[in-house]
Amino acid sequence: MSWRGFLLNTLMLVLTVTSYGQANILNANSPEDIGKRTEAQIQSDLNDKPLEYGYVEERDVLWSKIVWEKIDLDERVNFPLYYPIDTNNIGNNRRALYDVLIAAIKDGKINNIYADSYFNEKRTLKDIQATISKVDTTDLGIEQYNAGEQVDAQFIDRRDLGAADIAEYHIRGMWYFDKRQAEMKYRLLGIAPVAPDVNFIDSGQTDLVELFWIWFPDAREVLHDNKAFTGNNSGQSVTFDHLLNSRRFSSVIYKEENVYGDREVDEYIVDNAFMELLEAQRIKEQIRNFELDMWNY
Repeated sequence: MSWRGFLLNTLMLVLTVTSYGQANILNANSPEDIGKRTEAQIQSDLNDKPLEYGYVEERDVLWSKIVWEKIDLDERVNFPLYYPIDTNNIGNNRRALYDVLIAAIKDGKINNIYADSYFNEKRTLKDIQATISKVDTTDLGIEQYNAGEQVDAQFIDRRDLGAADIAEYHIRGMWYFDKRQAEMKYRLLGIAPVAPDVNFIDSGQTDLVELFWIWFPDAREVLHDNKAFTGNNSGQSVTFDHLLNSRRFSSVIYKEENVYGDREVDEYIVDNAFMELLEAQRIKEQIRNFELDMWNY
């Protein structure tokens, strides 16, 4: 390839990347026209909804297993769930998964928030405020308070968790064999952002906590309206709903449904990360082999 062709291809690549998710960029007469959608596009968006789950008859489920998995955001394949973490110089059409979830909770678009993955204890935005943000008073502010004066805003420190603080996502889902369609399927049930405790995050503590659990079917509309940048093709964006439902991420099983009260892998394999990974792989192979064994005679 000539240098001229190389430079042309590089320029096209840059334009493709920078035009991600920006409507009308090719037909814009000025930069102000970028992002303005036509009437046809608006009508198309009104009819654009996440693909509905098909009804599954209980007697058609021949076998099932519920597993909990960790999605480590340090892995490159999971970067679409993590970035962008700095939104000052980027359009509002690109947000990290955590920002999408928090904004939807604050706007009342996601209401099914829970304390754990069993969805027994429901939470509200007010309930999780202490989990996602910290408000502290400096020594000078305490002196003002003790003197009976109103504490100045400059003496109040507020620390909110952001997308950059999220280290993992925990998901709960069910693998099941549908005997009517004769195939193994997966249904995502819940998702939880995981980060260091906001009360000790700036002190160097690295212990991670689950901030809250979201009933995934309740969040599908919001996740479908927001796009993830995968870096493969800027012209064909992928919604968070599609990305998660199609399992386009890397994860490790850390717990399965079991007779021991659903104990986690690290509870019976202690202080041995390598053996924990092998155990997670064994559970995954067990699920995969069930479908393969169905066709062995």
